[in-house]
Amino acid sequence: MQSPAPRPPDTIAAIATAPGRGGIGVVRVSGSGLADFARSLCGREPRARTAVLTRFRDADGAAIDEGILLYFPAPASFTGEDVIELQGHGGPVVMQLLLERCQALGARLAEPGEFTRRAFLNGKLDLAQAESVADLIEASTAAAARSALRSLSGQFSEEIHRIVDALIGLRMLVEATLDFPEEEVEFLERARAMPRLAAIRARIEGVLDRARQGALLRSGLNVVLVGAPNVGKSSLLNQLAGEERAIVTDIAGTTRDALRETIQIEGIPLHIIDTAGLRDTADTVERIGIERTWREIGRADVILRLSDASAAAGAADEDFDTRLPAGVERIDVVNKIDLCARSPARSEEGGRVRLHVSARSGAGIDLVRAELLRIAGWHAHGEDVILARERHLHALRAALAHVDAAAAQGGALELFAEELRLAQESLGEITGEFSADDLLGVIFSRFCIGK
Repeated sequence: MQSPAPRPPDTIAAIATAPGRGGIGVVRVSGSGLADFARSLCGREPRARTAVLTRFRDADGAAIDEGILLYFPAPASFTGEDVIELQGHGGPVVMQLLLERCQALGARLAEPGEFTRRAFLNGKLDLAQAESVADLIEASTAAAARSALRSLSGQFSEEIHRIVDALIGLRMLVEATLDFPEEEVEFLERARAMPRLAAIRARIEGVLDRARQGALLRSGLNVVLVGAPNVGKSSLLNQLAGEERAIVTDIAGTTRDALRETIQIEGIPLHIIDTAGLRDTADTVERIGIERTWREIGRADVILRLSDASAAAGAADEDFDTRLPAGVERIDVVNKIDLCARSPARSEEGGRVRLHVSARSGAGIDLVRAELLRIAGWHAHGEDVILARERHLHALRAALAHVDAAAAQGGALELFAEELRLAQESLGEITGEFSADDLLGVIFSRFCIGK
């Protein structure tokens, strides 16, 4: 019995440009048989991969807008299907009219990430490349954008494929030897399996190290400035940001709410949060600000605990210190060294780092930046950092664990082979060779509509 022909995909459409007004707006359509769709829109035969100036028309033939139509027949398109892009004037009313016209012609509204998901399902991109589309759009630093573009071009995937090929080669030797039990004892020495496994492990470890750095480029660190009123938190924020972002006065309690500023150090985005000074107060507004300070502290990756070099610590300071979360990285910053003629310095005692700085003059600010990079685990990789997501890190760690488990099996080749297989599956999750549908749903639901 002949199997039925696969059902053609339905047609999807979405506004692909950001909301609001602009010089140009784009409506994107993907599906099958879109040549007729284009003729209905503009009353003329579309030319493949050629920009055509035309008028987009409604069902009665009246013009909706004048713009450019681009037609990409399958499979030479982003999604692997027929794709049409309508480039019109970027007003929200015009874009909505064009989208409604596409719906009237049989298209439905695209779900978030559905264009990129179709590109993945049609073999135009692997899963790591598909995710890099969203990462490129969301990049908050130039370094993150460059890293995302490298992943989109396939560099990350190629690294994974090379490791997988090495695993497959080793698996073939192991599994072939399983058919000849008398050979097992000498197999590991004769095939140099353990040196080959060590080389695979080193390559996974190298990719994991670069991926950890990329994860920092992607998400950055939340750094919360904490201290009593008037210790210089806002001045330190201004120094790190390189401009006057926070109001600085000699009046205690000037900062009433959390002020967020994202800066870059070595391309890493650091989300600096200046908070209300910690003290007991009867002021209702200031008390609300202090409550918000504690909430920000609970979300911190790093706490910069500021104190005044010219003032002795009191009981209130010790009380606040005991309430700071124990599991969060902390740097003690002793500010206002210019008031007591001290020089910038770094010291460490009991695992806690203390920096002496002047937020007013900028003396010692480089020490703060260097310490934040140290806590982040950053070391320069040049242009080969991988903009990784948490699931990539999880898969790489799992593959590394399976390789280590294989090395621990000794002469038990069945177990050795099984650990190699599991390591390969873990790496395959990165590029999508092994991906559950529910995982794909989570990944693509985080994309913007129109991508």
